[in-house]
Amino acid sequence: MFEFVVEASTGAARAGIVRLPHGEVRTPAFMPVGTHGAVRGLHPAEVEQAGAQIILGNAYHLHLRPGEELIATMGGLHRFTTWSKPMLTDSGGFQVFSLDGLRRVEEDGVEFQSHIDGSKRKITPDQAIEIQWALGADVAMAFDHVVPGQAPHALASDGLERTLRWLDRCRQRHEELADGDAGRQTLWPIVQGGTFDDLRLRSAEETIARGPWTGMAIGGLSVGEPKEVMRRVLERLEPVLPREIPRYLMGVGFPPDLLDGIERGVDLFDCVAATRNGRHGSAWTASGRLNVRGATNRAVSEPLDPECDCETCRRFSLGYLRHLFVTGEMLGLRLVSIHNIRFLIHLAEQARRHIIDGTFDRWRCDWLQRYNNRGLM
Repeated sequence: MFEFVVEASTGAARAGIVRLPHGEVRTPAFMPVGTHGAVRGLHPAEVEQAGAQIILGNAYHLHLRPGEELIATMGGLHRFTTWSKPMLTDSGGFQVFSLDGLRRVEEDGVEFQSHIDGSKRKITPDQAIEIQWALGADVAMAFDHVVPGQAPHALASDGLERTLRWLDRCRQRHEELADGDAGRQTLWPIVQGGTFDDLRLRSAEETIARGPWTGMAIGGLSVGEPKEVMRRVLERLEPVLPREIPRYLMGVGFPPDLLDGIERGVDLFDCVAATRNGRHGSAWTASGRLNVRGATNRAVSEPLDPECDCETCRRFSLGYLRHLFVTGEMLGLRLVSIHNIRFLIHLAEQARRHIIDGTFDRWRCDWLQRYNNRGLM
Protein backbone atom coordinates (compact mmCIF):
# COMPACT_ATOMS: atom_id res chain seq x y z
CA MET A 1 0.00 0.00 0.00
CA PHE A 2 2.88 2.41 0.76
CA GLU A 3 5.36 2.26 -2.08
CA PHE A 4 7.76 4.55 -3.94
CA VAL A 5 9.08 3.80 -7.39
CA VAL A 6 11.80 5.90 -9.04
CA GLU A 7 11.07 6.05 -12.77
CA ALA A 8 13.98 8.24 -13.89
CA SER A 9 16.75 10.42 -12.50
CA THR A 10 19.07 13.19 -13.61
CA GLY A 11 21.86 13.59 -11.09
CA ALA A 12 20.10 13.75 -7.73
CA ALA A 13 16.76 14.83 -9.26
CA ARG A 14 14.18 12.04 -9.43
CA ALA A 15 10.85 11.37 -11.11
CA GLY A 16 8.82 8.81 -9.23
CA ILE A 17 5.47 7.54 -8.04
CA VAL A 18 4.31 7.44 -4.42
CA ARG A 19 1.53 4.90 -3.91
CA LEU A 20 -0.79 5.64 -0.99
CA PRO A 21 -4.18 4.25 0.15
CA HIS A 22 -6.12 7.01 -1.61
CA GLY A 23 -4.15 7.00 -4.85
CA GLU A 24 -0.85 7.70 -6.54
CA VAL A 25 1.26 10.86 -6.43
CA ARG A 26 3.62 11.44 -9.35
CA THR A 27 6.71 13.24 -8.18
CA PRO A 28 8.19 15.78 -7.97
CA ALA A 29 4.96 17.29 -6.68
CA PHE A 30 3.73 20.38 -4.87
CA MET A 31 1.11 19.81 -2.18
CA PRO A 32 -1.35 22.67 -1.51
CA VAL A 33 -1.92 23.38 2.18
CA GLY A 34 -5.39 23.03 3.69
CA THR A 35 -4.57 23.96 7.27
CA HIS A 36 -8.14 23.81 8.57
CA GLY A 37 -9.31 21.12 6.15
CA ALA A 38 -9.66 23.51 3.20
CA VAL A 39 -7.19 25.18 0.86
CA ARG A 40 -7.90 28.78 1.80
CA GLY A 41 -10.80 30.22 -0.21
CA LEU A 42 -10.98 27.41 -2.77
CA HIS A 43 -13.46 24.65 -3.56
CA PRO A 44 -11.97 21.13 -3.53
CA ALA A 45 -12.93 20.76 -7.20
CA GLU A 46 -10.89 23.87 -8.02
CA VAL A 47 -7.88 22.46 -6.20
CA GLU A 48 -8.24 19.17 -8.05
CA GLN A 49 -8.69 20.97 -11.38
CA ALA A 50 -5.42 22.80 -10.67
CA GLY A 51 -3.74 19.41 -10.73
CA ALA A 52 -3.28 18.74 -7.01
CA GLN A 53 -2.61 15.08 -6.31
CA ILE A 54 -2.33 15.41 -2.52
CA ILE A 55 -3.14 18.11 0.03
CA LEU A 56 -2.23 18.81 3.66
CA GLY A 57 -4.14 19.34 6.87
CA ASN A 58 -2.75 20.53 10.21
CA ALA A 59 -3.33 18.35 13.25
CA TYR A 60 -2.89 21.22 15.73
CA HIS A 61 -5.49 23.48 14.12
CA LEU A 62 -7.95 20.66 13.44
CA HIS A 63 -7.54 19.50 17.05
CA LEU A 64 -8.62 22.95 18.24
CA ARG A 65 -11.47 23.26 15.75
CA PRO A 66 -13.59 21.20 15.21
CA GLY A 67 -11.71 18.46 17.08
CA GLU A 68 -10.48 15.12 15.81
CA GLU A 69 -13.29 13.24 17.58
CA LEU A 70 -15.94 15.05 15.57
CA ILE A 71 -14.04 14.54 12.31
CA ALA A 72 -13.65 10.82 13.09
CA THR A 73 -17.36 10.57 13.85
CA MET A 74 -18.12 12.12 10.47
CA GLY A 75 -16.03 9.58 8.62
CA GLY A 76 -12.51 11.01 8.82
CA LEU A 77 -10.83 13.93 7.15
CA HIS A 78 -11.34 12.65 3.60
CA ARG A 79 -15.10 12.35 3.95
CA PHE A 80 -15.36 15.47 6.10
CA THR A 81 -13.64 17.62 3.46
CA THR A 82 -14.88 15.59 0.43
CA TRP A 83 -11.27 15.29 -0.80
CA SER A 84 -10.92 11.75 -2.19
CA LYS A 85 -7.22 11.82 -3.12
CA PRO A 86 -4.23 11.34 -0.78
CA MET A 87 -3.83 13.56 2.26
CA LEU A 88 -0.98 14.26 4.67
CA THR A 89 -1.32 15.78 8.12
CA ASP A 90 1.37 17.82 9.85
CA SER A 91 1.72 16.88 13.51
CA GLY A 92 1.64 20.40 14.91
CA GLY A 93 5.38 20.43 15.48
CA PHE A 94 5.75 23.58 13.40
CA GLN A 95 3.60 25.40 15.96
CA VAL A 96 6.40 24.75 18.44
CA PHE A 97 8.26 27.28 16.31
CA SER A 98 5.54 29.59 14.99
CA LEU A 99 3.62 30.10 18.24
CA ASP A 100 6.64 31.22 20.23
CA GLY A 101 5.25 33.11 23.23
CA LEU A 102 2.10 30.97 23.34
CA ARG A 103 3.77 27.67 24.20
CA ARG A 104 6.19 26.00 26.59
CA VAL A 105 8.32 23.07 25.46
CA GLU A 106 8.72 20.29 28.00
CA GLU A 107 10.21 16.83 27.73
CA ASP A 108 6.84 15.08 27.55
CA GLY A 109 5.31 17.50 25.07
CA VAL A 110 4.36 21.11 24.39
CA GLU A 111 1.87 23.19 26.33
CA PHE A 112 0.06 25.67 24.09
CA GLN A 113 -2.12 28.61 24.85
CA SER A 114 -4.88 28.43 22.27
CA HIS A 115 -4.75 31.36 19.86
CA ILE A 116 -8.56 31.05 19.66
CA ASP A 117 -9.77 31.30 23.25
CA GLY A 118 -6.62 31.42 25.38
CA SER A 119 -7.22 28.01 26.92
CA LYS A 120 -4.23 25.84 27.81
CA ARG A 121 -3.67 22.69 25.77
CA LYS A 122 -0.91 20.14 25.91
CA ILE A 123 0.12 17.97 22.97
CA THR A 124 2.46 15.07 23.57
CA PRO A 125 4.07 12.93 20.86
CA ASP A 126 1.58 10.17 21.67
CA GLN A 127 -1.36 12.55 21.41
CA ALA A 128 -0.11 14.03 18.14
CA ILE A 129 -0.21 10.52 16.67
CA GLU A 130 -3.63 9.81 18.16
CA ILE A 131 -5.01 13.01 16.63
CA GLN A 132 -3.65 12.14 13.20
CA TRP A 133 -4.88 8.56 13.42
CA ALA A 134 -8.38 9.86 14.15
CA LEU A 135 -8.14 12.28 11.23
CA GLY A 136 -7.22 9.36 8.99
CA ALA A 137 -4.84 10.95 6.47
CA ASP A 138 -2.67 8.65 4.33
CA VAL A 139 0.52 10.06 5.85
CA ALA A 140 0.99 11.18 9.46
CA MET A 141 4.04 13.21 10.47
CA ALA A 142 6.04 12.65 13.63
CA PHE A 143 5.90 15.34 16.32
CA ASP A 144 9.13 17.35 16.14
CA HIS A 145 10.83 20.31 17.76
CA VAL A 146 11.50 23.04 15.18
CA VAL A 147 14.05 25.74 16.07
CA PRO A 148 14.52 29.15 14.37
CA GLY A 149 16.75 29.38 11.33
CA GLN A 150 19.36 31.42 13.23
CA ALA A 151 19.36 29.12 16.27
CA PRO A 152 22.82 28.50 17.80
CA HIS A 153 24.35 25.03 17.78
CA ALA A 154 23.30 24.21 21.35
CA LEU A 155 19.63 25.04 20.74
CA ALA A 156 19.60 23.20 17.40
CA SER A 157 21.18 20.18 19.08
CA ASP A 158 18.59 20.27 21.84
CA GLY A 159 15.77 20.37 19.30
CA LEU A 160 17.32 17.50 17.34
CA GLU A 161 17.75 15.25 20.37
CA ARG A 162 14.21 15.97 21.57
CA THR A 163 12.87 15.23 18.09
CA LEU A 164 14.57 11.83 18.16
CA ARG A 165 13.22 11.02 21.62
CA TRP A 166 9.74 12.07 20.52
CA LEU A 167 10.09 9.99 17.36
CA ASP A 168 10.53 6.85 19.44
CA ARG A 169 7.26 7.62 21.21
CA CYS A 170 5.50 8.53 17.97
CA ARG A 171 6.49 5.27 16.33
CA GLN A 172 5.50 3.16 19.31
CA ARG A 173 2.06 4.77 19.54
CA HIS A 174 1.50 4.57 15.79
CA GLU A 175 2.37 0.87 15.77
CA GLU A 176 -0.08 0.29 18.62
CA LEU A 177 -2.88 2.08 16.77
CA ALA A 178 -2.07 0.45 13.43
CA ASP A 179 -1.94 -3.09 14.84
CA GLY A 180 -4.21 -5.07 12.53
CA ASP A 181 -4.83 -2.04 10.27
CA ALA A 182 -1.33 -1.21 9.01
CA GLY A 183 -2.53 -0.37 5.51
CA ARG A 184 -4.57 2.60 6.67
CA GLN A 185 -1.86 5.15 7.45
CA THR A 186 1.93 5.46 7.44
CA LEU A 187 4.21 7.54 9.68
CA TRP A 188 7.05 9.69 8.35
CA PRO A 189 9.85 11.04 10.55
CA ILE A 190 11.40 14.50 10.25
CA VAL A 191 15.10 15.35 10.03
CA GLN A 192 16.05 18.36 12.15
CA GLY A 193 19.34 19.96 13.18
CA GLY A 194 19.07 23.63 12.24
CA THR A 195 21.72 24.96 9.87
CA PHE A 196 24.54 22.75 11.14
CA ASP A 197 25.89 19.98 8.94
CA ASP A 198 27.01 17.77 11.80
CA LEU A 199 23.59 17.93 13.46
CA ARG A 200 21.72 17.34 10.20
CA LEU A 201 23.81 14.30 9.40
CA ARG A 202 23.41 12.91 12.89
CA SER A 203 19.67 13.47 12.74
CA ALA A 204 19.45 11.69 9.40
CA GLU A 205 21.60 8.75 10.47
CA GLU A 206 19.81 8.20 13.78
CA THR A 207 16.40 8.60 12.15
CA ILE A 208 17.29 6.07 9.45
CA ALA A 209 18.52 3.67 12.15
CA ARG A 210 15.05 3.76 13.71
CA GLY A 211 13.49 2.65 10.41
CA PRO A 212 12.52 1.27 8.04
CA TRP A 213 10.35 4.18 6.90
CA THR A 214 8.10 4.63 3.88
CA GLY A 215 9.15 8.29 3.54
CA MET A 216 11.22 10.95 5.31
CA ALA A 217 10.80 14.68 5.73
CA ILE A 218 13.32 17.48 6.08
CA GLY A 219 12.02 20.09 8.50
CA GLY A 220 13.28 23.28 10.04
CA LEU A 221 14.26 24.99 6.78
CA SER A 222 12.79 28.16 5.27
CA VAL A 223 12.43 29.47 8.83
CA GLY A 224 14.69 32.50 8.55
CA GLU A 225 17.98 31.08 7.33
CA PRO A 226 19.58 32.36 4.07
CA LYS A 227 18.66 30.50 0.89
CA GLU A 228 22.22 29.36 0.32
CA VAL A 229 22.17 27.68 3.73
CA MET A 230 19.05 25.73 2.79
CA ARG A 231 20.70 24.62 -0.43
CA ARG A 232 23.82 23.55 1.43
CA VAL A 233 21.86 21.51 3.97
CA LEU A 234 19.98 19.73 1.19
CA GLU A 235 23.25 18.94 -0.59
CA ARG A 236 24.72 17.45 2.59
CA LEU A 237 21.64 15.32 3.23
CA GLU A 238 21.06 14.05 -0.32
CA PRO A 239 23.66 11.24 -0.36
CA VAL A 240 22.70 10.15 3.15
CA LEU A 241 18.90 9.86 2.84
CA PRO A 242 17.55 6.53 1.57
CA ARG A 243 17.01 6.63 -2.18
CA GLU A 244 14.20 4.07 -2.10
CA ILE A 245 11.72 6.30 -0.25
CA PRO A 246 10.29 9.77 -1.01
CA ARG A 247 11.82 12.90 0.51
CA TYR A 248 9.54 15.70 1.65
CA LEU A 249 10.87 19.25 2.18
CA MET A 250 8.44 20.83 4.61
CA GLY A 251 7.13 24.39 4.26
CA VAL A 252 9.07 25.26 1.11
CA GLY A 253 7.14 26.42 -1.94
CA PHE A 254 8.48 29.48 -3.76
CA PRO A 255 9.22 28.66 -7.42
CA PRO A 256 13.06 28.90 -7.33
CA ASP A 257 13.09 26.93 -4.07
CA LEU A 258 11.16 24.10 -5.70
CA LEU A 259 13.73 23.79 -8.45
CA ASP A 260 16.61 24.05 -5.96
CA GLY A 261 15.06 21.24 -3.93
CA ILE A 262 14.31 19.03 -6.92
CA GLU A 263 17.89 19.43 -8.13
CA ARG A 264 19.00 18.16 -4.71
CA GLY A 265 16.78 15.08 -4.62
CA VAL A 266 13.57 16.36 -3.01
CA ASP A 267 10.31 14.76 -4.19
CA LEU A 268 7.52 16.56 -2.29
CA PHE A 269 6.94 20.17 -1.22
CA ASP A 270 4.27 22.19 0.56
CA CYS A 271 3.81 25.86 1.42
CA VAL A 272 1.03 28.33 2.26
CA ALA A 273 2.69 31.04 0.14
CA ALA A 274 0.69 30.20 -2.99
CA THR A 275 -2.66 31.17 -1.48
CA ARG A 276 -1.28 33.74 0.97
CA ASN A 277 0.42 35.65 -1.85
CA GLY A 278 -2.64 35.22 -4.01
CA ARG A 279 -4.86 36.88 -1.43
CA HIS A 280 -2.55 39.90 -1.52
CA GLY A 281 -2.46 40.15 -5.30
CA SER A 282 1.04 38.72 -5.75
CA ALA A 283 1.24 36.22 -8.60
CA TRP A 284 4.01 34.03 -9.95
CA THR A 285 4.54 33.95 -13.70
CA ALA A 286 7.12 32.41 -16.00
CA SER A 287 8.68 35.87 -16.33
CA GLY A 288 8.87 36.61 -12.60
CA ARG A 289 6.63 37.76 -9.78
CA LEU A 290 3.85 40.19 -10.67
CA ASN A 291 1.84 42.62 -8.54
CA VAL A 292 -1.71 42.33 -9.87
CA ARG A 293 -2.70 45.58 -8.16
CA GLY A 294 -0.15 47.61 -10.17
CA ALA A 295 -1.61 50.62 -11.99
CA THR A 296 0.12 49.61 -15.22
CA ASN A 297 -2.16 46.55 -15.35
CA ARG A 298 -5.34 48.64 -15.51
CA ALA A 299 -6.04 48.13 -19.22
CA VAL A 300 -4.10 44.93 -19.91
CA SER A 301 -6.31 42.64 -21.95
CA GLU A 302 -3.87 39.70 -21.92
CA PRO A 303 -4.04 37.01 -19.23
CA LEU A 304 -2.02 37.12 -16.03
CA ASP A 305 0.43 34.61 -17.52
CA PRO A 306 -0.06 33.79 -21.22
CA GLU A 307 1.88 30.53 -20.74
CA CYS A 308 -0.33 29.27 -17.89
CA ASP A 309 -3.15 26.78 -18.46
CA CYS A 310 -5.08 27.51 -15.26
CA GLU A 311 -8.75 28.52 -15.32
CA THR A 312 -7.84 32.07 -14.31
CA CYS A 313 -5.45 32.59 -17.21
CA ARG A 314 -7.64 30.82 -19.74
CA ARG A 315 -10.65 33.00 -18.99
CA PHE A 316 -9.78 36.37 -17.45
CA SER A 317 -7.62 39.35 -18.35
CA LEU A 318 -5.03 40.88 -16.07
CA GLY A 319 -6.95 44.16 -16.26
CA TYR A 320 -10.06 42.43 -14.91
CA LEU A 321 -8.11 40.81 -12.08
CA ARG A 322 -6.72 44.20 -11.07
CA HIS A 323 -10.26 45.62 -11.12
CA LEU A 324 -11.40 42.88 -8.72
CA PHE A 325 -8.64 43.72 -6.24
CA VAL A 326 -9.20 47.49 -6.49
CA THR A 327 -12.91 47.07 -5.80
CA GLY A 328 -12.41 44.54 -3.02
CA GLU A 329 -14.18 41.70 -4.81
CA MET A 330 -13.50 38.34 -3.18
CA LEU A 331 -13.29 36.69 -6.59
CA GLY A 332 -9.93 38.36 -7.26
CA LEU A 333 -8.32 36.73 -4.25
CA ARG A 334 -9.63 33.33 -5.29
CA LEU A 335 -8.60 33.61 -8.94
CA VAL A 336 -4.99 34.57 -8.18
CA SER A 337 -4.80 31.80 -5.55
CA ILE A 338 -5.96 29.30 -8.16
CA HIS A 339 -3.30 30.57 -10.54
CA ASN A 340 -0.48 30.39 -7.96
CA ILE A 341 -1.37 26.83 -6.96
CA ARG A 342 -1.54 25.72 -10.57
CA PHE A 343 1.74 27.51 -11.30
CA LEU A 344 3.65 25.51 -8.67
CA ILE A 345 1.95 22.23 -9.55
CA HIS A 346 2.72 22.79 -13.23
CA LEU A 347 6.32 23.73 -12.43
CA ALA A 348 6.75 20.38 -10.68
CA GLU A 349 5.08 18.63 -13.62
CA GLN A 350 7.51 20.29 -16.02
CA ALA A 351 10.47 19.30 -13.86
CA ARG A 352 9.22 15.71 -13.83
CA ARG A 353 8.94 15.66 -17.62
CA HIS A 354 12.43 17.06 -18.10
CA ILE A 355 13.93 14.60 -15.60
CA ILE A 356 12.37 11.75 -17.56
CA ASP A 357 13.65 12.98 -20.92
CA GLY A 358 17.11 13.87 -19.55
CA THR A 359 16.94 17.65 -20.11
CA PHE A 360 16.33 18.79 -16.53
CA ASP A 361 19.62 20.60 -15.89
CA ARG A 362 19.47 22.79 -19.00
CA TRP A 363 15.75 23.49 -18.60
CA ARG A 364 16.18 24.44 -14.93
CA CYS A 365 18.98 26.92 -15.69
CA ASP A 366 17.00 28.53 -18.52
CA TRP A 367 13.83 28.70 -16.42
CA LEU A 368 15.56 30.33 -13.44
CA GLN A 369 17.41 32.82 -15.62
CA ARG A 370 14.17 34.02 -17.18
CA TYR A 371 12.29 34.10 -13.87
CA ASN A 372 14.98 35.95 -11.95
CA ASN A 373 15.75 38.49 -14.67
CA ARG A 374 12.24 39.97 -14.54
CA GLY A 375 11.75 40.18 -10.79
CA LEU A 376 8.82 41.97 -9.15
CA MET A 377 6.74 44.05 -11.52
